[in-house]
Amino acid sequence: MEKLDGIAHRIPTGVYKLLLVVATVIWGLSFVVMKDAVDVLQPAYLIGFRFLATGAILAALFFRRLRAALSGERALDYLVKGTILGVVCYLAFWVQTIGLDHTTPGKNAFLTATYCVIVPFAWWAIARKRPTAFNLVAAVMAVGGIGLVSISGSLSELSMGFGDAMTLVSALLFAVHIVYVSKFSEKSDVLVLTLLQFAVGGVCGVAYGACFETLPPAESLTPAFWMDMAYLVVFASCVALVIQNVALAHVPPAQASLFLSLESVFGVLFSVLLYGEEIGLRLVGGFALIFVAIVVSETFPLKRKAGDDAPALALETPGGPVVSPETAGALGGREADGRAAVESRLEESSWSKSGTT
Repeated sequence: MEKLDGIAHRIPTGVYKLLLVVATVIWGLSFVVMKDAVDVLQPAYLIGFRFLATGAILAALFFRRLRAALSGERALDYLVKGTILGVVCYLAFWVQTIGLDHTTPGKNAFLTATYCVIVPFAWWAIARKRPTAFNLVAAVMAVGGIGLVSISGSLSELSMGFGDAMTLVSALLFAVHIVYVSKFSEKSDVLVLTLLQFAVGGVCGVAYGACFETLPPAESLTPAFWMDMAYLVVFASCVALVIQNVALAHVPPAQASLFLSLESVFGVLFSVLLYGEEIGLRLVGGFALIFVAIVVSETFPLKRKAGDDAPALALETPGGPVVSPETAGALGGREADGRAAVESRLEESSWSKSGTT
């Protein structure tokens, strides 16, 4: 293990930054892949089967860690927290997928990205951590960008499409999910919480689908559909998760958040290239405002924090990366109050964006 750690530290930082870009490319493409998959399998079933498959793969890889947590004294605590996270995570993905079914992948990507701007305000409501002036500026810019992207009609008859509205609701749910993961992971193994989250979310999706949706006919489950599902489970969830974890252990949080915010850019790029989405000046202006708002919200608050140059080890969840409390404590050892260091790292992780498809 020490030998592997030595090799990892000899790899240039630029390589890890490139890995983060690779992860955002994977997630950017997944917006188009999800658009194709939801044309075959209805949203709840799609999210349910994807989460169950991802959870099964991760449970097989980290079985010992999961067994240790669920056989200990805190088993009930893990189950309760995992259930809460799983339900919120499922709702966020389900609503996002409904929105994707009624809008373009590019719009879905950028409107989902607004949850980065929402997180500081959700953190304020739940954890009483007041947002900064940069967060307020970012919020105003994001609202302007949303208006350009989604609102149509004259000033007296403004309207927003159903798909865009549902995507914005999912952004709010993703923000709430990030805050609760940050709070729960202070005293819990975030990997175990993630596994339980996938399992609970998968059960929710399949249960809802069994009650209110219909399975597609067998002839519609073509090889192309199975390739889409394999991409979403293996690449967009498992592979990108590992890539992000490795890279974020060696890249400072402020820099990492900039690379991770490219997910929405790649989402639009692949939507134009593969889905045929047409981008006019109004959409370009809206996308630019939203992207700048994400950069402002993620980067400037972090630059004011101590220890900005220290890398943060994160675990990808469907709402974004979450710093493990053990790593946060170690990295924040220079601060007088160890718990304050943990909270600082958790707040840093809350601004980061990744893996929302």
